[in-house]
Parts: sequence; C-alpha cells; structure tokens
Amino acid sequence: MIAHLRGKLLAKHPNQVIVETGGVGYEVTISVPTFSGLPPVGSDVALHTYTQVREDVLALYGFLHPAEKRLFEKLIMVSGIGPRLAITILSGMAADELAAAIRGNDLARLTRIPGVGKKTAERMVLELRDKLPASVAAAAITPSLSELENDVVSALENLGYQRAAAEKALQAAAKNGKSASFDALFREALGALSK
Repeated sequence: MIAHLRGKLLAKHPNQVIVETGGVGYEVTISVPTFSGLPPVGSDVALHTYTQVREDVLALYGFLHPAEKRLFEKLIMVSGIGPRLAITILSGMAADELAAAIRGNDLARLTRIPGVGKKTAERMVLELRDKLPASVAAAAITPSLSELENDVVSALENLGYQRAAAEKALQAAAKNGKSASFDALFREALGALSK
C-alpha cells in the first residue's frame, strides 16, 4: 500500500492533484481543505495517502494532515460510505464541525452535505459517535513529524507500541537533544517506553 507520497506538485485542482515522485506522476484525489493548504504548483509536497484497491480500481486519496486521513478512514468504515463520499463529506464540512455534528446527533446539519441522506447521517452518528476524538481540527493542526521522527514512530508501532505512546516517547527522547540519527533517537524512545 502507498501510505505517503513526497514529490513535486505537477498540477492541482479542488478535488485532485498530480504528484511526481521518482519520475512517476501519481493522480491523487483530495478534499477541499487539503487543496486549500497546498503550496503552489512546482513546489515540493508531502501527502499522507490511502490506497483503494479493487478489481476495477486502483485509487489514491491524499491528505496534508494525518488527522484528516484518520477521520477519512473512520468514515469509510461506516456502511454505505465509500472513499469518494468520504472525500465529499470532508470537503463539505470542517473536521471539528463534522465531529461535533456526529457527537451531537445533529442529523439536519449532516444531511446538508451533498450525497448524505438521512439514513447515511444516522449510520454515521450510530457508528462514529464514540470513536471520534474531542478535537479533530486541533489534531489536524498539530505540526507533522519530520521524516526521521515518522520513521522512529513507525518502527515503534511495528514493535507493537500504540502511536500515542510512541509519539510521547519520541518527544521525551528529542528533549535530550543528543539524538540526531535514527538509531540514537530510536534507542532513546525505546528506552523511554521501557521505563
């Protein structure tokens, strides 16, 4: 699966971008909030991606912030919501408003999003009410980790640690200041988790 793309932004439209990586141009479907945060065409860009594979489709969906990707992944777990509708939902309402509407059982607000009828809104509320964080937008605004830090967190997750614990240990290791390489930072973070 393609989970992250970093490369040159060749083209951008409100619902799609083309990112060149290693001489290959990847067409990625995006939401309006992601489009709004993109740099100018020709700049370097990094997108967190979700890969959809079916017998007739191979599609990439991209997000500037990991929190938006996590919300997308929660949305597509709701029966009746596929990746395209999830992108439309993320484009139709700000992440915090969406989370508040779901937690508050505000069906009228949810049905204003194009493609979301009453039954879909009810399923969203029923299946996601308790699964959404208190503040999706605050999580989305949190600065992304560097490539090195992402590698360390990924390695810790592969060892079975939860992402939140891995990020906390990474912050503790980074405070020591002597961790410039992957190995040193990884060992520091692993040591923090072992305590």
